[in-house]
Order: sequence, then C-alpha cells, then structure tokens
Amino acid sequence: MKKIWLIGLLSFVFAASYAQQDPEKLSLSLEDAKQYALENNRTLQNAELSVRQAYASRWQTIAAMLPQADMSLGLNYTDGKMKFSMGAGMEMNRDIENLAGSLGVSASIAVNGQLIVGVLLNNLAIEMQNINHKSSELDVVLNVENLYITALAMNKTVSLLDSTLQNLENLYEITKNVVEAGAAEQTQADQLLVQVSSMRSAINSTKRSVELIYNSLALQLACGPDVELELTDDLDALINVEAALQLLGQDFDINNNYSYQLANKNVEMAQKNVIMAGMAYVPTLSAFYQYTSPNKYFSGEAAMEQSMGVVGLQLSIPLWSSGKRAAAITEKRLAKQAAENQLADARDGLMVQHKQLRYNLSTAYEDFDIQKMNIDVSQRVFNSVSNKFEHGYASSLELTNASTTFLTAQSDYIQSILNLLEAQINLKKLLNK
Repeated sequence: MKKIWLIGLLSFVFAASYAQQDPEKLSLSLEDAKQYALENNRTLQNAELSVRQAYASRWQTIAAMLPQADMSLGLNYTDGKMKFSMGAGMEMNRDIENLAGSLGVSASIAVNGQLIVGVLLNNLAIEMQNINHKSSELDVVLNVENLYITALAMNKTVSLLDSTLQNLENLYEITKNVVEAGAAEQTQADQLLVQVSSMRSAINSTKRSVELIYNSLALQLACGPDVELELTDDLDALINVEAALQLLGQDFDINNNYSYQLANKNVEMAQKNVIMAGMAYVPTLSAFYQYTSPNKYFSGEAAMEQSMGVVGLQLSIPLWSSGKRAAAITEKRLAKQAAENQLADARDGLMVQHKQLRYNLSTAYEDFDIQKMNIDVSQRVFNSVSNKFEHGYASSLELTNASTTFLTAQSDYIQSILNLLEAQINLKKLLNK
C-alpha cells in the first residue's frame, strides 16, 4: 500500500510540474514580443536570405574573371582493318583492335570592362538588400507594437463593456421587480432588456475582433496558431504621450529614411548600367592553355602516340554592331534620367508626408486628450443617472440616453488611443526611429 501511495504521489507531482510548464502558452511583454519577432519572423528571415543571395551573386561575377580549369577523360575502342601500301603494287591488310584512354586539361582566363562593372553592380545590390533588411526589421517591430497595443486596447474595451453590461443587468433586475410590484410600466423593463441584449452583442463582436488581432500578432511572431498569447504589459503604461510629443519636435533627416535610401541607390544603379553599356566598346583580353596527353592503350597494339600543349593569348576588339551598342547606351541613359526623376519625386513626397504625419499626430493627441476627459464625464453622468433611476428619480429614457452617451464615449476613447498609436507609428517609421 505504501508503494502504491508513493507512486501516486510522484505521478501527481510530475503532472503538476508538467502543467506548470504549459508549453502552449507564451507570456510576452511588448519588448519581449519585439525581440521574439526579430528572431522568428519569416519575412525577416527571407530578407536575410536575400542579402546572402546577393553576396553569392557577387562572387559568381568575381569568379568569372578568375582562372577556369577543366579536365576531360576519354575512352575509345577501335575494331577494324587497316590497309598499308608497300609500293610496287603491293598492299597489306592488318586487323586493328585496341582499347585506349586519353586525358585532356584546359585552363582559361578572361577579363573585360563589363565584368568589372558587374562587380560594382553586385556591390550596389548587396547594399540595397541590406537596406531592405533593415526596413523589414523596422516594419516588423512597428507592426508588433501596433498589434500588441491594439490587442490591449480591445481587451480594455471588452472590460469596459462587461462593466457596463453588469450595471445594466442589475438595473434590469431592479426594474423587473418594480414592474412585477406594479410600480412601473413593462415598457421600461423592455427598453432595458433591449439595451442588455445590444450590449451582449457588442461584447461578442469585440471579442471576435480581439481574436483576429491576436491571430495577426501570432503571424508576426511566427509562434504557430496553437500557441496562446498572454500580453503582460499594461495599456496605460504603454500610452506614452511624452514620446509622441517628442516626435513632433524632431527634425526630419531624409537621408535616414529607407525609402529614400533605396531610391538613391536606384540612381547609382542606373549610372552603373550606363557605364556597363559603354564597356561593350572595350576589348576583351583572354588567355588559355590546353594539354592533350598521348593515348594510353589497354589492349592491342599502340598506334601513333602524340601529346600536345597549346598556350594562347587573345585580344577581342569590337568593331561594328550596326548601332546596337550605341542604342543600349542611350537606353540606359534614359533609364538613369527616369531614376533621377523618381528620386526627386520621392524627396518631395517624403517631405510632404512628414508635414502630414506631424499634423496627424498633433490632431490625434488633441483628440485623445479630449476623449480622455469625455469618458470621465460620461462615466460620472451614467453613474448619477443610474442611481437616480434606481431610486425612481430618473426615467428609463434618461437612463437609455446616459447609457448610449457613455458607450459612445468609451468607443471614442478607445478609438482615440488607436489613432494616436497609428499616427505615432507612422511618424516613427518615416523618421526611422
């Protein structure tokens, strides 16, 4: 019996410790969520792979200018007759049957201007992929921040609606009892019942929205659909109004913006393409070496054996292409002008966007400040009317109006938080903060 009791106790302890591990639950603060996304987000992983691909592409171009060597092995079998002329009208026939092998080695190297410019283009491609990688990192971090705070805001919405629903349900029960006692009309209870039903519907709709936000956050974190996310930070602690105001006072250095950096690199790429097209007029210098070993006969009689080694140097000079090379240069120059126009548009557009985003953030802050006061006033009004209604000093219509006003204030307050967050994130992305 003691053994059975001991085994049961150990099993209970093991089960309890396993339950505490809870491998399907992930508790994250906002900073933890950002770091988790940086380590696991697949978009970032693909951006890093693109950088590595760019390095591999550059090495292919460099390797094309380095010596290239090949070796060939041959095996041939001969079966037939050979006729020899001995002179004076005499001939001799001889059967030939043998198996022979041969070895050949060749090496070459070639250098021209297009290959050299190609390396420079590869360097630019690497720089552009690095910029894309940094831009993807910023996007992922800001997306996680947006979804994290939005999820907390929606959770707070559910909490506020639950509290209001509880008050309405209490008032409905009081009203129903008063109606049953004959001191009030049934319409008053019916109106409250409609409000209770509407509130429950709003709560269910909000909960579905919360689930969608959590799923979107899980996709950014790449943690899998079966993992339950627990957000440990508090919403009020993350609403940093001072940080938003500091963004309004920061200067915009357009050279720090990733979109502008990419547009600038496109101009450099277009310039290099013009040079690349011009290199079609430059001669190509190449050198080669070839060696063929004598046949190695494995059967039969050896025939004539001969080995040969050849070393060569070649200079290829382009002469005439019927205007093809000149047209290619013209095409690349026009593409460069288009890239310069795009860069100018990007510069002007980003400067205008900075002004607009500063205006949006300023407006969002003012609205947030107003809605924060509004929800406090609406809360007090609703509580006051509820107390009056409970003691018979307010009508159901007054309670309905106060409830509707309070719900609208709650919705406007949460929306002002989300608008402030969106305006702040958009400006942070533009400023590369």
